[in-house]
Amino acid sequence: MNKLLEPGKIGTMKLKNRVVMAPMFAMGMTSPTEQQGFSQRGVDFYGARAKGGVGLIITGVTTPNEKWEKSWGWPLISDKRAIMWLNELAEEVHAHNSKIAIQYSIGFGRQQPPDPNLPHGGTVAPSPVTNFYDPSVICRELRTDEVEELVRDFGQGARYIKESGIDAIELHAHQGYLLDQFITARTNWRTDKYGGSFENRMRIVAELLEAVRKETGPDYPVIFRYGLSHFLDGQPEFEGARTLEEGLRVARFAESIGFDALHIDAGVYESNNWAQPSGAQPQGCLVPLAELVKKEVKIPVITVGKLGDPKVAEQVLIDGKADFVALGRPLLADPDWVNKVKANELAEIRPCIQCNEGCLVRLNQRKYMSCSVNPQAGNERNLALKPAEVKKRVVVVGGGPGGMEAARVAAIRGHKVTLIEKSDELGGMLIPAGAPSFKSEYIQYRDYLVNQLRKHDVEVRTGTEATAELVLSMKPDVVFLATGAKPIKPPIPGIDRPEVVMGVDLLKNKLEVGREIVVIGGGLVGAEAAMFLARQGKRVTIVEALDDIMKDAFFADALDFKRRFAGIEDEKLDVTVMTQAKALEIGDHGVVVEHQGEQKTLKADHVVVAVGLKPVEDNLETELRDKVTDVFEIGDRVRTRKVLEAVWEGYRLASNI
Repeated sequence: MNKLLEPGKIGTMKLKNRVVMAPMFAMGMTSPTEQQGFSQRGVDFYGARAKGGVGLIITGVTTPNEKWEKSWGWPLISDKRAIMWLNELAEEVHAHNSKIAIQYSIGFGRQQPPDPNLPHGGTVAPSPVTNFYDPSVICRELRTDEVEELVRDFGQGARYIKESGIDAIELHAHQGYLLDQFITARTNWRTDKYGGSFENRMRIVAELLEAVRKETGPDYPVIFRYGLSHFLDGQPEFEGARTLEEGLRVARFAESIGFDALHIDAGVYESNNWAQPSGAQPQGCLVPLAELVKKEVKIPVITVGKLGDPKVAEQVLIDGKADFVALGRPLLADPDWVNKVKANELAEIRPCIQCNEGCLVRLNQRKYMSCSVNPQAGNERNLALKPAEVKKRVVVVGGGPGGMEAARVAAIRGHKVTLIEKSDELGGMLIPAGAPSFKSEYIQYRDYLVNQLRKHDVEVRTGTEATAELVLSMKPDVVFLATGAKPIKPPIPGIDRPEVVMGVDLLKNKLEVGREIVVIGGGLVGAEAAMFLARQGKRVTIVEALDDIMKDAFFADALDFKRRFAGIEDEKLDVTVMTQAKALEIGDHGVVVEHQGEQKTLKADHVVVAVGLKPVEDNLETELRDKVTDVFEIGDRVRTRKVLEAVWEGYRLASNI
């Protein structure tokens, strides 16, 4: 991995390698004080990634004021008090020979969740556009003098950033936030100096950079991050959104006014499946955009987007498609990614599974940002593993993600661990989850856990049913029951016909099916089964009782699938979605459904059932409860949920026994 580890330079800033930590809104890592800086939790979070070997860390977004909209937890850099927490952050990162940049923004704009108690919902924008969350709210257009004041405040905050010892600033102009709205014709039809022509729309960018230079000097590194395209082309309702052609014009303009590097991503909230790529996106999905920019400019280009595989990231640099690679979610999953690459321990890297549950879903729930497969992310200090004071005999029943994580953590802490799995292989629901090629990260995570069990001397017994007698014969002090879940078989006439398969079985065993497929159930498993089959050239119809599909998925993931099913993403998939539809019967001629008050028969060579899972039921907990000191039930055995809950329960409980 010579290119990844090769020194690099952005402006005057020298970096020890080509790996950048991409900015992610660090929800829950800010101080509750008036100044709202990064708390000790935040310092620990970034410090762990610096210790892990990252060359440049770019923080989550910050802002210079809250005069016109609330920052929603963004740290404020509005006066000299910010220097203290910025300096603590800088010193922690510098102690590990890494550099740090602050991502700096002028605000949310139309993407601010409105407050019904405030005029205009408390939202502002370059022009009186509709609010993203509530189209009935029309954002207030910022006055010219307010924009000028915002520019001055931005420059003042930049001075505090430099004085604190922070190495660089990244100007936040992407994903459809306020600055992106200013430079986009779709959301800026102002008639003053900040609107109209391309040059006028870009004026605020030039003024912001000028304000930063005035306060920090000509040599202080400043990076410009923006979306090369909004990927809304051909949709009349989004006329004026940025195209690739205009995105390249922005790149040339940004270089001409003196930015030191360009950080290239894509999308806005209406196409957030590009800004926050789902599993359906290929690895390195945004690299082609960086490659286009590289041909237009001479300053360094940073690429981002599903680059957690070191071999993929290395090849991007070898091919000259970018100068630096930025990792976001992969560094949540494994803060030591760079050090493991440096040590050639690629099998030791805990892979991101692209689920978005620990990071983005938790962010929307106003919980601190973390990671499904790394519970310690965002809570490095409190959840650090410590050797067990008393070594115990631990038995884990079930080899899914929760059971394997409990076994891994218990073994690391010094306990003697045996894991019993009924089937012939470990992985549980990770196996069907990772069956589609677009979700191979789940299999990589399974392989990582299996390797960890081997590394930490966990005794593994596959093909073994765990009876109470067997478990008790091992004389355990602690038992974890992680027996998982099984598919629900709904009471539909014909459900036992030979052409009917469970979605989990289809994915796990990669069953051969016919050309015409009906999928009953439009949740995450049903939609993924539909994508899996459609990419094989099958004609698929999804039958979902609710008013929309994928209601159990993160909105960017659901958006990605729905755009692909609708043909918006230039992928030719033969998928029909029927919502508010009920499967009544499965017969010789197909599936009889009720849809919009009418009954119709859908032709089907095979029917895939994906209406959910239910916990596996047995009497183990009852039989062991009074005979073993501690018996814990974790994961889907408790109730069916996501990988996050299973892994976190395994980690937290095993870290305390």
